[in-house]
Amino acid sequence: MQNKQTFEFEFIVLMASLMSIVALSIDALLPALPEIGASLGVTNTNDNQLLITMIFLGLGFGQLLFGSLSDSFGRKPIVYFGFFVFIIATLICVTTNSFEMMIFGRILQGVGLSSPRTLSIAMVRDSYSGNYMAKILSIVVMVFILVPVIAPALGQFLLNFYNWESIFYVTLIYGILVMFWFWKRQPETLPKEKRIKLTPSLFINGAKEFLKYKNAVAFTLVSGFITGSFMVYLSTSQQIFEQQYNLADLFPYIFASLAISVGLATYLNSRLVVKYGMWRIAYLGTIAYVIISVLYVVLFWSGANPSIEILMSFFALQFFAIGLLFGNLRALAMQPLGHIAGIGAAINGFVSTVMAVPIANYIGSFVIDSVLPLFIGFSVFGVLSLLVFLRLKMSRT
Repeated sequence: MQNKQTFEFEFIVLMASLMSIVALSIDALLPALPEIGASLGVTNTNDNQLLITMIFLGLGFGQLLFGSLSDSFGRKPIVYFGFFVFIIATLICVTTNSFEMMIFGRILQGVGLSSPRTLSIAMVRDSYSGNYMAKILSIVVMVFILVPVIAPALGQFLLNFYNWESIFYVTLIYGILVMFWFWKRQPETLPKEKRIKLTPSLFINGAKEFLKYKNAVAFTLVSGFITGSFMVYLSTSQQIFEQQYNLADLFPYIFASLAISVGLATYLNSRLVVKYGMWRIAYLGTIAYVIISVLYVVLFWSGANPSIEILMSFFALQFFAIGLLFGNLRALAMQPLGHIAGIGAAINGFVSTVMAVPIANYIGSFVIDSVLPLFIGFSVFGVLSLLVFLRLKMSRT
């Protein structure tokens, strides 16, 4: 199935739906963070950020296991197993009275969801390659962005009429529906003759193979830098808009409008990437990412927050740049790894996510009464990403 150059609408929407279970599990919970924290006896509101960042920790480690196993057993059985883990984790989250156990449940949710998230990318790589793969990933991400657009509003609706536990139940029901669709309509993308025999050294050999490709390593690092700085926004957005700007009622709509900015960029990328190439667009996106964040830091170095209109403008520009990066960075890292797509997607996802979690937790601890630390984080990790691009550019000439 590799190297196809055809647009398959159902495949794209299904892959986006698999990824979107993760987005729904994260973004729908954002409006409920204060209520969950209060219900579980949290005294430091900054600790509520852990309900977001810890699911990413599970995503990172889970990918190593499921990505490797999928190269031996196929993609579909491992997706099912991962979702079963997610079901158990969700039941833990809705039945516990302990914040520590809730954090454990969120980590376990991440472990389970790492399977559909990672293997959707592996299935795209099984089916496509080159700039056309980047085009398909961009469209997948664009469809996937629809969930962050509506998720906080859905979470707020459920919170208003039911309780925070209902958010977990709705996410679970949505996941079951997607799994049923996946079972009925999606064929296996990794044929038996291309599977790798399961051995104790399967992952070690895969990791050694991964490290042979400097572009895969480099773009995985850049993914970690960008994901980490963006994760700070995800974990602090509720705190910023509800506490610093007193816009609790508008938070779902603000979050949705900024998610649209990412969606527009991924749509533009899907239209341009085959013509101009994923490397060039990702490079220009990184430059834009740096310029926007550094400009904010220079203008608002005092730490005083700007008006909501100015902040929204900076966020919208920043996230537009991110929209030019997400799909392309994954595609650039995965391009040389078609023969180990499962392990390759696992290592790429693991390294970038495990890098991102401490970045998000550290920077997020400074986002108390000012947005400035968030943009300092954007600037630092944007510059590091640009340095990686420049190093690769030098080696190409």
